[in-house]
Amino acid sequence: MSYIDNIRTFVRVYELGSMSAAGRDLRVSPAVTSSRISQLEEHLGVRLFQRTTRSLTPTEQGRSFYRGATEILEAIERAEGQIINSTENLRGSLYVAAPLGVGRRLIAPLVPEFLKEYPEVNVRLRLTDRNVDLTTEGLDLSFFLGQPADSTLRIRKIADVERVLCAAPSYIEAKGMPQTGEDLVSGGHECLNLRFPGATEFQWLLSTKEGDKRFRVSGRYESDDGDVLTDWALAGHGIAMKPIFEVADHLSSGALCPVAVETPPKPIQMACLFTHRRMQDPKTRLFMEFMIERVGKTIRAPLKP
Repeated sequence: MSYIDNIRTFVRVYELGSMSAAGRDLRVSPAVTSSRISQLEEHLGVRLFQRTTRSLTPTEQGRSFYRGATEILEAIERAEGQIINSTENLRGSLYVAAPLGVGRRLIAPLVPEFLKEYPEVNVRLRLTDRNVDLTTEGLDLSFFLGQPADSTLRIRKIADVERVLCAAPSYIEAKGMPQTGEDLVSGGHECLNLRFPGATEFQWLLSTKEGDKRFRVSGRYESDDGDVLTDWALAGHGIAMKPIFEVADHLSSGALCPVAVETPPKPIQMACLFTHRRMQDPKTRLFMEFMIERVGKTIRAPLKP
């Protein structure tokens, strides 16, 4: 298997553009990563990368070999998928990504149940509110809220997630209770924004009597972590737009209160994102179906008073 391992390592180095990043992804040391690339170059009799202290660039031979290498690995995965076609033989690692709130509250609590049913499978769960790239990050599937940027990927919808604009009673007492999206803008309310590097100007899509409308909200608080926004809202620093499942307990306890209820947020899609090639793996399909069934029930469950 050493030659195949070398090919896998080459593909990850090529896709991630870094020996150290590929090593972290494959869970091997940088020395092992470098050694595998050197062995592969020696075997092929060509240099696959031009290396300097600051950069790693594929050579013409490296770019050519990458195309063939990916075909080799895909052929191996297809062959393995034909053999490992029963739940009794499921084994190996699953690389899964999810937004922080979704992952912590919905996906992570279900992982032990799945692993108990399939004891030879490992789940590597990565939680982040940024957009992920399944191909370059070596992911089998990802859960997401909204619409994916890459239209070439496959989608399985889980449910429409109801959202709420909410704030702490202390904020409402200090700043007043906005009734509409217009109040959010004209009243100069602190809107807590989920934003990432390179994101465009922030707007909230709300339902009005005239139809859906975007409101250009503003505020001094921004983060790429949705749970940070919840903490800020609980502390009375502003108004957050949150999926109801993330703040259900706070709404029930009164720690957060709905605001601008005349113009509620539009629901947001929750779905699974995957490539056609990844779905050829039985354990990936089973994990997705397992999560879709259970997560969908949780999302659709009514809010407890």
